[in-house]
Amino acid sequence: MPRLLIAGFGYVGQAAAKVFHVAGWDIEGWTFSAESAQKFADAAFPIRAVDISNVDQVRGATGRFDRIIHCASSRGGDAGDYRRVYLDGAVNLLSCFSEAQFFFTSSTSVYAQTDGSWVDESSPAEPTRETGKILRETEEIVVGAGGTIARVAGIYGPDRSFLLRKFLAGEAVIDRERDRFLNQAHRDDIASAILLLIQSGNSGIFNIVDDEPILVSECYTWLAHELHRPLPPHGRTAMHRKRGDSNKRVSNKKLRALGWILRYPTFADGMRDSVLPAAKAEGGQF
Repeated sequence: MPRLLIAGFGYVGQAAAKVFHVAGWDIEGWTFSAESAQKFADAAFPIRAVDISNVDQVRGATGRFDRIIHCASSRGGDAGDYRRVYLDGAVNLLSCFSEAQFFFTSSTSVYAQTDGSWVDESSPAEPTRETGKILRETEEIVVGAGGTIARVAGIYGPDRSFLLRKFLAGEAVIDRERDRFLNQAHRDDIASAILLLIQSGNSGIFNIVDDEPILVSECYTWLAHELHRPLPPHGRTAMHRKRGDSNKRVSNKKLRALGWILRYPTFADGMRDSVLPAAKAEGGQF
């Protein structure tokens, strides 16, 4: 099987590694620090500490890779962190492993539409925030090198849901005047989409998002009903999110046409079958 490097061994990277390992791929994972790498000492494949923003570390990490997935995370950092992790990381990996097929996990936040319209891969992607602009700059470099871009929607899954966390913490607000569509994708569906794209050898841009965008108010209403809790209060939500303020519905038809089958096609499916069981259990953390 081809040799695969997963550069960034966080929430998505670990899920991707699992599906590729099951499929028989020869895998190596990179994480930012030696402390992080030590957590995976018992993994079935090597996990090394390599800072992809440091070209000397990337160049010094000997090995041959046929495929590279750049799915490192800025961990919610500022524009400087975005440039270091995403842009510099991509440039360093591309320059040191120029023969490998390159795959970059970007974000649907690059679509800045605010009118609730449907967008697909041919729609304008013109973010207004510096972080979004850095993602677009990185995308252009990767596409120019013949690579593949996965624009991933809001990630949720076991032990991770910002909506559920805010709801349980009493921080959720229903803002009818500023209600907006959310585009989400379950971690396991993201991993299966990455496997499909890399195995198929397709290049270009693909949205990874579930079948059904949902309004913020609908999400909280569903959670209140499912958890038998009161609806959040009505109020005004904070503006100026890190990756920009938008309101759009992102289409997954291009990826679906390749044969992608979602395990969790809607927010309700993913939350009910994968996330809420842990939340209802004692000690569930989000």
